[in-house]
Amino acid sequence: MDSSKPLEGSVALVTGATRGIGKGIATELATAGARVYFTGRSTEEDPQRPGTVAATEAEIAALGAHGVGLRCDHHVDEEVDAVFARIRKDEGRLDLLVNNATAEMGSMVGKKFWELPIDIWDDVIGVGLRSHYVASWHAVPLMIAQGRGLIVNVSSHGAREYLMGVSYGVGKAGVDRLTSDMAKELREHQVAVTSIWPGLCKSENRLVNAETHPDGRVTLFGLDLTFAETPHFPGRAVVALASDPDPMARTGQAFWVADLARDYGFTDIDGSIPDAEKLHAQLQQGAPEFWREVLGG
Repeated sequence: MDSSKPLEGSVALVTGATRGIGKGIATELATAGARVYFTGRSTEEDPQRPGTVAATEAEIAALGAHGVGLRCDHHVDEEVDAVFARIRKDEGRLDLLVNNATAEMGSMVGKKFWELPIDIWDDVIGVGLRSHYVASWHAVPLMIAQGRGLIVNVSSHGAREYLMGVSYGVGKAGVDRLTSDMAKELREHQVAVTSIWPGLCKSENRLVNAETHPDGRVTLFGLDLTFAETPHFPGRAVVALASDPDPMARTGQAFWVADLARDYGFTDIDGSIPDAEKLHAQLQQGAPEFWREVLGG
């Protein structure tokens, strides 16, 4: 096997991959040799939210890798059914599922839970926690049939402490509990389930509002993004987990992406290991404009 393509021959599905973390994960998996299917809702470009299903597919193809984009709204079970029917038809197997699809959360920023419409809860829990459950429900029989598999849930330290809002925190805590409980039931089948916690990512929609200074620093509403990571960094974490000869050693647990980088020896695309916890400390200590504009603090 080509050491630069440790996932050659494997089949992966990444949900929510038109931009940001999902796109970074899909791209890194494809570059590592996996046949990657990915979902997304965006089919038309939006200057404030760059990225479409077709654009992600084209970028992966330009790298000489294999990516198949499937338009899917994870609110709609029938569309999720169709995604897995396509994978069963084309591949007959699934080695890796990355649950990344999330709802839009901009409308909750800066407001308390009682000031928000109740359907915010349905959006955040329904696309996020529920979509992770539904995709896993479809994926697990394929993995059990082949005697192995890996599910990676993209979560957040918001599972542990307040971040963005009540619905967000409850959703992420639910994701990590989903990880631990699914891992318990799947252990005997050699299917591992792991959560990852990315730091603040320099995703396309965030960089739209970022400012580059003469000294090269990039800030977002007053926050220095020195410790922020590119979407490729969590992507490399997923490649490392999927390449691990003993994925069961981490099953049922949640890990900062930066900690996985130190353990496995990978870096972000600039050769650094962004420190999410230092970035979080910066947020806690200052950057009031960032909190006001982005997180509502």
